[in-house]
Parts: sequence; C-alpha cells; structure tokens
Amino acid sequence: MSEVFNVEEIFAQNVFTLGQMQECLPKNVYKEVVKVMDEGGELSMGTANVVAKAMKDWAVEHGATHYTHWFQPLTGITAEKHDSFVTHPDETGKMITEFSGKELIKGEPDASSFPSGGLRATFEARGYTTWDITSPAFIKETATGPTLCIPTAFCSYKGEALDKKTPLLRSMEALSKQAIRIVKLFGNTEAKKVTPSVGAEQEYFLVDQKKALQREDIIFSGRTLFGAPAPKGQEMDDHYFGVIRERVGAYMHDVNIELWKLGVTSKTQHNEAAPAQHELAPIYESANVAVDHNQLVMETLKRVAGKHGLRCMLHEKPFAGVNGSGKHNNWSITTDNGVNLLEPGQTPNENIQFLLVLACIMKAVDTHADLLRQSASNVGNDHRLGGYEAPPAIISIFLGEQLEDVVEQLVETGKADSLKEGGVLRTGVSTLPDFVKDATDRNRTSPFAFTGNKFEFRMVGSEDSIGSPNTTLNAIVAEAFCEAADRLEAAEDFELAVHDLIKEYMTKHQRIIFNGNGYAKEWEEEAARRGLPNIPSMVEAVDTLTTPKAIHLFEKFGIFTEAELYSRAEVLYETYAKTINIEALTMIDMANKQIIPAVIRFCKTLADTTMAIKEAGGDATVSADLLKTVSEKLTETKNATNHLIEVEKQASSMPQGKEQAFYYYNTVIEAMNALRRPADELEKLVDKKDWPFPTYADLLFEV
Repeated sequence: MSEVFNVEEIFAQNVFTLGQMQECLPKNVYKEVVKVMDEGGELSMGTANVVAKAMKDWAVEHGATHYTHWFQPLTGITAEKHDSFVTHPDETGKMITEFSGKELIKGEPDASSFPSGGLRATFEARGYTTWDITSPAFIKETATGPTLCIPTAFCSYKGEALDKKTPLLRSMEALSKQAIRIVKLFGNTEAKKVTPSVGAEQEYFLVDQKKALQREDIIFSGRTLFGAPAPKGQEMDDHYFGVIRERVGAYMHDVNIELWKLGVTSKTQHNEAAPAQHELAPIYESANVAVDHNQLVMETLKRVAGKHGLRCMLHEKPFAGVNGSGKHNNWSITTDNGVNLLEPGQTPNENIQFLLVLACIMKAVDTHADLLRQSASNVGNDHRLGGYEAPPAIISIFLGEQLEDVVEQLVETGKADSLKEGGVLRTGVSTLPDFVKDATDRNRTSPFAFTGNKFEFRMVGSEDSIGSPNTTLNAIVAEAFCEAADRLEAAEDFELAVHDLIKEYMTKHQRIIFNGNGYAKEWEEEAARRGLPNIPSMVEAVDTLTTPKAIHLFEKFGIFTEAELYSRAEVLYETYAKTINIEALTMIDMANKQIIPAVIRFCKTLADTTMAIKEAGGDATVSADLLKTVSEKLTETKNATNHLIEVEKQASSMPQGKEQAFYYYNTVIEAMNALRRPADELEKLVDKKDWPFPTYADLLFEV
C-alpha cells in the first residue's frame, strides 16, 4: 500500500514562502520585502541580512548544510554551485553557521565556461548571480542532502545577460508598463501592475533504465538514432488517456509528492498518444515562477525515474514513427486587481477592452511570427514541428468560430452586432444531463490557439526552457500595446479612436487567423499565398534574432541589447552544430562497434547454415536469399558509415558559426539518414538474439 499523506500539509513545505517570511521576519522587514516584490527597487543591506539569517535558520531546520544560487544559463538547463553555511570556528573551536545579506543577494560563479556567444572571452571569467526576489527560495532534497536553492539571474561582469531569466524579467516589466497604459484608458486606475501568467504542460517518455543504458544513442543524445518501428505503434489510440500502468503510477505518485513539496502545483497526469508517453500539467502562476517550476518539473521527472528503474526521456522526438513530445505554454495577462485581459466575457463582441487586447495580439503575432517561431526552435523540435503530430512550422492564430466571426464582422462593417452561441449538447440519453456547449471547438493543430481566456502556444519543445518563448511573447505584445496606447492617449475622441484602431489592426492582420487543419498540405500553400513565413528548421530561424526589426523591438524595451542578440545567435548555431556532431559520432560508433559486427556474425551463421543444408541435400534457397539480402544491406550500411565519417570530419573542421551549422543541417543530417535506412532494415532481418541493443518493441511496450 502506498504511503498516506495530506497534500495540504506537504504542499510547499520545502519553500520559503511569503507565509513563512511573515512568520519569521519582523513586520517592518516583511513589509519592505513585499514592497520590493510588488513595486521593484532594492532591499537595504540591513533588511537583506535579516532575511538571509531567517532563510538560513529555516533551511538548517530542514536539514540543509549548503546553499546555492540556482540559475539558468544559455545551456537551457539549470546550474548551481554549492557553498556551506559554515564559517571559521570561534575561539572555543565551536563551528558557527552564517549566511549574510550580501551572500543572499549576490553570487560569483565562473562565467567563462558557460555559453556566451562571444560576450565573454575565456580569460574573462567573472560573472554574477543576483537574487530574483519574486521567485521563492526552496530546498532541493537529493543525494547531496537538502540544499537551499535561491533563484537568481546570471549576468557578466559588464552586465550582459548570460541566462534565460534576466531577459524574461525585463520582458515582464516591459509588458506590465505598456499593459497598464491600456487598462487605464478603460478606467481601471487601481491596477498598478500586469503580470503574464503561464502554465506549461509537460510531455515525456518513460522507458526501462536497464534497456536504455544498453543503447549509446539514448545515453549520448537523449533519443534513438536507429530503430525499426515496432509491429504496433499508436494506431489503435489505446494508450491515450488509458489506464496508467502500476509501475508508471507509482512513479507519478512520487513525482507529485516531490513537486508538491517544492510548491509546484502538479494538477493533471495522464497517458499521452504514443506508447510509453505521458503528460503532467500544473496550475498557472507568474511567468518567472512558472519558468523556474518547469525546470524543477523536468529535473524531478528525471531524478525520480531513476529510483523506479526507469529513464525519463524529454527529447522532442525520441522515437521515429510515433508522436514526439511538446510543452504547451498557456499564457495570459492579469492585472494586480484581478482582471484577466484575455477574458472575453459573455458578450465578447461588446467587450471593447478585450477586442483591443485581441487586436494587439493579432498584430504582435503577425508582425513577429518569425521571432515567435524562433523562440520555440531547438534541435529536437526540428523532428517534430510540422510532422503531422504537432503544430506546423507556420505561425497562425486559432480563435474559434465565435471570435473569428466577431473579427470578420468588425473587418467588414466596423461593428459586431451578432454573436455565435455554443448551443446545447444533447446526448440522447435520458439519464445524462444536457448542457451548454462552449462557443467553439478546440484545434490541436494550431500553434497559437485561443482557449477561452488564454492563448496556448503549442510549438514549444518538451526539453526546452519556456524562458525564451515567454520573453518573446511578452516583448511582442508589449510593443503592440505601446503603439496602441500612443495613439489612443493622443486621441481627442477615445471611443471613436479605439473602434477605428481595432478595425484597422484586425483588417491588416486578419491573415494570421486560421481555424482549419494545420497539418494539411493545402494550409502550407494558403499560408504562402497570405505571405506568412514558413521556417522549417532551427538554423533557418536563428537569423530572425538579428534583423533590424528584432533589434529595434528588444532594444526599445530594454530586453536585449544588440550585442546580446548576436551572442544568442552564435550560441544557437554552436548548440546546433555540437548536438548534430554528437549524434553523428554516436551513429558511427554504434554502426562500427555494434551493428556491423553483429550483422557479420549473423551472416556467418547464415552462410554456415546454407552450406550445411546444401551438404545434406536440402533446399537452401531461403537461407541463401536471406544471406544475399543481409549482405547487400550490410555493404550499404558500411558505405553509409564511411560517408558519414567523411562529412562529419569536414563539418568538425569548419570554424564554429552559421556556415558550420548549415553544413550539419544540409549535409551531415542527410548522411545520418542515409545510414539509418539500411541499418533499420537490417534490424528487421537479423535474428533478435543477435541484434546488439533493445528494439523499439523492447523500449516502448515493456515498462
């Protein structure tokens, strides 16, 4: 029987929450902390010292001996350097633990070994972490013991952002400042702040750890680089929302407990579409906390898996031929006095503030579709986007029938007098209640879908940080709000001006709305006619960061400098090249050391068998034909391996940067695919006991 526990008692027990602060801090100190959290500014050093001591005492009570500034460098994962609370012993030899305000506020990890895209030379090692007061400190319980983790931003000695957190916080402030201008125009003078809220659904695969460790590709690249399809995939739709297996259920149970202790509101769990695929979804929270929590979700999923003899695979496409994994980024914006700016109300056609916000978002997404696409691009997502399982690489907005009709009326006549209703759903069963339907269906093929009172950005990859997508979303919407507010604040007749502006924006940017099947080839053709960008790969998306349009946007709102944007482009090119390089070398290693030797042994067995049958006077046609086929595929595999070796050497000898990344994309990947094809055919022909590593059937159906 599983352990009995009370969720309310364990929730956030490892978090230094506001409630915890209120209990252990003097009233004046607590008030100063809350004021800085709400309004910005800096804590006085005296207050910082008091907070640091209280935080240390609380952490020590929970068994912590060390603390760390927990940050998110451009690697896309988290980083931490642990320091203990111990100081020099006193004159009696007694150890004293201390933690100062200075240590709380500022850390100094070595910045030279993290990606910087040329912002820092190797010899320029100094970098700083600084406390993000708006994201609560927490205790991580791992094999190293309980550790106090302080969420921080990470920047260089000269102040350049070297992480995902700093630009996100800048974008949140920019969005808040411009959104407040909008709500004040509509009479909401009480609101002082607008916060983007995010809920990130997380998809993942679970496979047996022992089997995973028998495959170099999973170990080194996080995905399978070889593998023939199993006889059964997801075609029966029996795994989606199916009964959760006992072993997986026990794992999910432990994941939930770990996350609840960390204050992560793990809400939903279920089987996803592909065999061995699952999903976890939290409740919404402020964007920067959501980013921190999603990193904790990914860490926890992987760490707890090991305790259950499982391996959690977060790669966007770990198995060919079945659905990959995404991370649906649900985004909304809310004032500090409780108004969700994306709440349409019962009569959205009459809700002028909502219609203006919607028009601004249409403008933002259409104007910066390329940037939004880039924000969701990574190496793994190239295998998934547009693969008839995920949103296409073309950005569009799904509004649903009701709102699309409202937009069409406004574009055509300047007013929307009618509203499509959802109607009543009648099941035809007397014991089942009839109920009012939503006004619109959902569209799982849309990359950016309105879902009632939020937008769901469905393109984000399962392994990626949600920091960049939300930074971009905040930035482009801030720009649209700013331009709208500039015009409306200067208007003599606000009511007339806002109606004109809504019609203008919706007319100009109506092309971004698409409610149909995003998987259809016809949509690609229609999108091209509309002039919408279609950016199929990560490397082709990188340049969008450094266009004059992008530089102007990010510099205007203080989110990125031009140098920071160029640095990120360099980091992305290098990341792409290094990732494909590792995959190519792994394929070469597996082919030369595992697949080819195993097939040679199988061929010898076939040859011996064929000779023995012939000598016995039997018909050796079957074994001889099989030997011929396998030998031909073996030769093809060896030739493809040699070719991959050649192009990989050429790629790795090139200078790092754009040209190298594109060579990997255009040439090395093609050679990798050419090697995989005959190798996967051989897997179907070679005796299972002779195949050198677990197959898809072993991995996907034996958990």
